[in-house]
Formats: sequence, C-alpha cells, structure tokens
Amino acid sequence: MIFIVVPTYNEAKNIKTLIPGIHQAMQGRTYTVLVVDDNSPDGTAAIADQLSKQFPVEVLRRPKKLGLGTAYLAGFMHALKHDAEVVFSMDADLSHDPAALPSFLNAIKGQDVVVGSRYIPGGGIRNWAWHRRMTSKMGNLLARTLLGLTPHDVTTGYRCYTPHALKTINAASIRNNGYAFLEEILYRCKRNNLSVGEVPIIYTERREGKSKLGKAEILKFILTLFRLRFFQ
Repeated sequence: MIFIVVPTYNEAKNIKTLIPGIHQAMQGRTYTVLVVDDNSPDGTAAIADQLSKQFPVEVLRRPKKLGLGTAYLAGFMHALKHDAEVVFSMDADLSHDPAALPSFLNAIKGQDVVVGSRYIPGGGIRNWAWHRRMTSKMGNLLARTLLGLTPHDVTTGYRCYTPHALKTINAASIRNNGYAFLEEILYRCKRNNLSVGEVPIIYTERREGKSKLGKAEILKFILTLFRLRFFQ
C-alpha cells in the first residue's frame, strides 16, 4: 500500500481538485490519501469524507491546529502502522503537482528517500515574486551549509520515504512542529547514512487560501538549524 500524507488546515477548495488529481496520477496502483486535518473551520475534513466515497481517502482528524511537523508525524505513524510500502508527503494547496508522483515511485526503488526538487534541471517555480524566490534560496543555502545536506532543495515538503528510512531516523521522536521539521528529517538521514535522491518538480504558487509561512516560522526555522548544527 502506498500512503500519501496530506496535512490540511482550511484547504476545502483545494482538496476538491487535489484528490481527483492524485487518483488520475496513481491509476493502476494501490494507494490511500491520508488527509491529516487540524479541525479546519472551513470544513476540509467533511469534504475529504465526501470524497472518500469515490476515491481511496482516509481522514485523520486532530482537535486543533498543532503544527505541520506533528501533522506529518501523525500521518507517517499511521502509514507505518498499516504496513505502508512507501510514504509520500505533499502539500494540499496544489503547489505540488500530482502528475509527478510516478517519477518518485520510479526513483525510490534505489533510494531511502526521494526529494522533489525545484533546483535541479527540469525543476522550477511558477508564479512566485522575487522576494519569495530569494527567501527560498537563502533558506536552502543556510540549511545546506550549516547541516552539510547534499540535496539541492531541502525545504520542499514533496517527498517519498521508505518505511526503513522513517524507522531508522526514529521519526516519531522529532519534536519540531514547524517547517524546519523537513530539514531535521534530512539531517537525521545524513547522520544515519541513508541515501537521498532527487526528482525535478515544478512548484506552483497556491491557487486558493493564504500561505501559512510567516515571520515566526522563518525565525523558528533558523533557530532549529543552529540547534541541530551546534547542540545535537
């Protein structure tokens, strides 16, 4: 079984497009979209429940907004408990194109983790202002420099993991609940000598709703990188 973990908070409009898109990309494969919803006021979980009548969707409801990192972890642990063969993570805001899913599945056959990269040949970004591009590139440069990470795009959440990788890095013990969770996973992969591959993706700015990455998250991201580098 392939699990695709999709954390959501107020993604009602986007989820209606995302799930059929995943289904089209995954034709002929056994999979489950695991929607991890943090009690979205816009009824995202209820819409996902409706979609589950037509597509292989499960909804994991959480009582309140608890952070992106813990949402991923809840999804990963659920997938491992149900004997997942591979586990994806992807955003619900349509920035991650479901059409790329088969390329991950091809690449994961020879890797422990596969990262969807915007910064390798074939990858790219659409509809981003210059300051968003600069923030992303600086964040990647800082993370790669401080932590010695080799993937070109270490801040992307579009990834594919083997169960072996998630168990080896003891993902359940990660306490970071923000965006820096993504870098901590790759840092643990490095420390455990796990192989990390990359496939190109085209990242598209969200169509509906607002970005959840604010100044507080950026500060937390930077502090986490220094903690990992110098205090762990």
